[in-house]
Amino acid sequence: MTVAEQSERYDWGRRYGWLFAAVWLFYLGEPVGALSKHPDPVWRVVGLVAVAAFGVSYLLMVRLASLVRNSPVRTRPFVARAALGIATMLVLFLLQIPGAGAHALSCLVYVAAFGMVALPLPAGITLAAFLATLAEALPGVVPGWRDNGYGLAVLLGSLATWGIRLATLRQNRLVAAQQEISDLAVQNERARIAADLHDILGHSLTVVAVKAELAQRLLDVDVERARKELADLEGLARDALSDVRSTAMGMRGISLPGEIAAAREALAAANVQASLPGAADEVPSRNRELFAWTIREAVTNIVRHSKARHVSVVLAAQSVEIVDDGVGVSSQNGNNGQGLAGLRRRAEALGGKLTVGGRADQPGFRVRVEVPS
Repeated sequence: MTVAEQSERYDWGRRYGWLFAAVWLFYLGEPVGALSKHPDPVWRVVGLVAVAAFGVSYLLMVRLASLVRNSPVRTRPFVARAALGIATMLVLFLLQIPGAGAHALSCLVYVAAFGMVALPLPAGITLAAFLATLAEALPGVVPGWRDNGYGLAVLLGSLATWGIRLATLRQNRLVAAQQEISDLAVQNERARIAADLHDILGHSLTVVAVKAELAQRLLDVDVERARKELADLEGLARDALSDVRSTAMGMRGISLPGEIAAAREALAAANVQASLPGAADEVPSRNRELFAWTIREAVTNIVRHSKARHVSVVLAAQSVEIVDDGVGVSSQNGNNGQGLAGLRRRAEALGGKLTVGGRADQPGFRVRVEVPS
């Protein structure tokens, strides 16, 4: 059942749950029967009016309780109204005693049940225990009263409504948890799309900028080569647009061989000598997407910031490492926190580790991702 369906069912119960409670009022037929046979017309009329008023008061209190039945907190105004309703029902119960006798004790079941739902739990338990004791003790001390199990009825009614209260609380918490999970899923999906768009556009626009600069320089030297670079620009722009659309629709895919080929093209356009793996067959399928993102992010940073002349990409079954001879950490790390942070999240999702930093023996920068075997 969806969160919306559960919420709709709760709204239905809040509006019409009192109808279910009205079904149980047929137990008031016992005091009504006793009152109808009472010889004194005054107490008979008073008792019957009190029974009718008791039933109406009970339904009004049930309607009140339905407004907060799923909340673990009972506010002071609500508790005050509930206590007033309980006091009213107890007074109406007392008015029935002269005409109905012990049969009026059946009203205590309704009072205890309502108190268990509407009052704070310690107060509800105390009230139910008191009324159960009262219903069990009075038939033994009042002459002419018979014990028809009223004490047990009060106890069972209280336990039933206590169970309903716990069930509704747990259902409410479940609905809240499902809503929170749904909201979190939406937030995570938005974060994923944002990270993918950052990586995709960062790489594509970097290559576009490099090729545009190269084409501009070639216009006065080699027109045909400049035209080829401009044609490549058009293709890159179309590919970037297609990638953005696919990412927005949740269908974005990335391949390790494709990123190796794209890295070769981007580095060549930036006039960077590259040592790249010829194949990715030794890399398990579960690691390929992560390694592809690693190569994309590292190459994008190199082309943008490093001023490197040589780049080496070393690919293994459980690791990928990209090393350059550029300016080092400060330049590359200043503007790419989001990209490296997204790469770190991807690595950690597979139990892997991302290592970034300068090279110990010579100038340059190193990006390495390693995953457990």
